[in-house]
Amino acid sequence: MAEVIPLFPLQLVAYPEERIPLHIFEDRYQQLIQDCEEENITFGIPAVVDDEIKYGTEITLDSVINRYENGSSDIICKAGRVFKVKEFYNPLGTKLYAGGMVDWLDNADDGTTEQRELLFQRICELYRLINTEIPEGQTAVINSYQYAHKIGMSIKQEHDLLGVTSEYERLEFMINHINQIIPVLDEVNRTKSIIQMNGHFRNYDPLDFKDFNL
Repeated sequence: MAEVIPLFPLQLVAYPEERIPLHIFEDRYQQLIQDCEEENITFGIPAVVDDEIKYGTEITLDSVINRYENGSSDIICKAGRVFKVKEFYNPLGTKLYAGGMVDWLDNADDGTTEQRELLFQRICELYRLINTEIPEGQTAVINSYQYAHKIGMSIKQEHDLLGVTSEYERLEFMINHINQIIPVLDEVNRTKSIIQMNGHFRNYDPLDFKDFNL
């Protein structure tokens, strides 16, 4: 069902259950946060990609951490449902901030245990290649949103993933992404080793060239 909600467009993809710290300083968004506090409303963060908005996430104000004399504030928000923007209004009626009509997307939790295990395995392999601490996790309970920001996707890829309504397809999306970048990282590390060895004495395995042909 379509619904009109306030919108706070950002060059940011927010995934469900993610906690997001924001510094609010513009008058229009100071008004939005005040409305969230006084009227207990939510708002949406649609991701701005290539100067367009398409998908976004419903945002609930969790807490205000700091308030400043100039009216700005530091807040913590929590992301919830995913939506697709149908219409964009700027401003939203008599408000200073923007808004839009959105369609809430249904989510199919159809990922498999095998996919989760494979994704976690690939993530561990990726982290080893970039010398980063391997994440802790139980493969039976991980979901795509948990690691979507942590596998080196561009904002466009993260945005495309946000619009996918099947957990099975999101897991496949992420596995395929990692499968594509691991060989590149392997080659980068190999090149780095060659560069570091330049000028050093090296041992080569002797070749058996009795079967060589010209």
